[in-house]
Amino acid sequence: MQEAVPAQAPPPKAQLMQMAMGFAAAFLLRAAAQLRVADFVAAGPKTAEQLAALTDTHAASLYRLLRSLAALGIFSEDEGHRFQLTPLAEPLRSDVPGSIRTSILSITGPLFVIPWSKILYSVKSGKPSFDDHFGAPFFDYLPTEPEEAAWFSELLAGMNSADAPAVAAAYDFSKYTKVADIGGATGHILTTVLASHPGPCGIVFDLPHCQTGAAELIETRGMTDRVTFVAGSFFESIPGNCDVYLMSHVLHDWSEEQCLTILANCHRAMQSTSRLLIIEQVLPEGNDFHPGKMLDMTMLTLTTGRERTEQEYRTLLEKGKFKLNRVIPTDASVSIVEALPA
Repeated sequence: MQEAVPAQAPPPKAQLMQMAMGFAAAFLLRAAAQLRVADFVAAGPKTAEQLAALTDTHAASLYRLLRSLAALGIFSEDEGHRFQLTPLAEPLRSDVPGSIRTSILSITGPLFVIPWSKILYSVKSGKPSFDDHFGAPFFDYLPTEPEEAAWFSELLAGMNSADAPAVAAAYDFSKYTKVADIGGATGHILTTVLASHPGPCGIVFDLPHCQTGAAELIETRGMTDRVTFVAGSFFESIPGNCDVYLMSHVLHDWSEEQCLTILANCHRAMQSTSRLLIIEQVLPEGNDFHPGKMLDMTMLTLTTGRERTEQEYRTLLEKGKFKLNRVIPTDASVSIVEALPA
């Protein structure tokens, strides 16, 4: 019996060219999402001509787009030149749980693509290319584009959906009485944690505009007797008398100076026995791929924030008068950085 010959990797030049053309798949996906092709073929296979009538596009050009998507496994073409869903195309539908249609529109839209295309500006200056192009910081500019802001919110919800149950499973909250979710938005992570640990109560602390959404989620999850919303800014002060302070995807948004302000306010609020739990992607040392390394480049171009290694968190926490106690991995891409007041 002849042994199978291992497939050889393409030569370096070919691999680099494939990487350089990586944008092609992104924009093919964007077009499919914009045209809602997955929605139209969900009921059954359709030809490019049928889909062109539904999407107000040029049939021959649409066929070329669909043929290219099918080559990537997104849709498939039958002998009658009809296109149908594949498992890879299913999440592009707008009417299914876990749809990523709007997430793709967000990631491939100008608020992400233009800053990434100007990454050299950020590497040379240490400043976000977003600010240089759009004339305002990302989180100041975002509310001026309501549709993009809605897509971005859905993107974050989808990206972080696995974090809350993973954190609840990885850390024992049952021995604590009161948990504060700092910058907790609607309270998704706190209510998930408390659902798994019936002992503690908690507070969601965030800006006033989050209160309505938080109240709705807290009520929907039957937590009104255990969770309250407190309005405020973590740049000014943080509620005291809590055993655990959660900060999920907060510190990575801000500059080191701003992070130290947040940490100083945490330190003032905390008791000597309190715990600070930082929920973030902790980058591995060395050359191994990690999605957080790509996210770090997004942070470089969009904000003054960054992702960090364990040692970088240790250094930041020491500057903020904390001691890094341990880093706890979870089943999601995030880890729990547990810190104690120093």
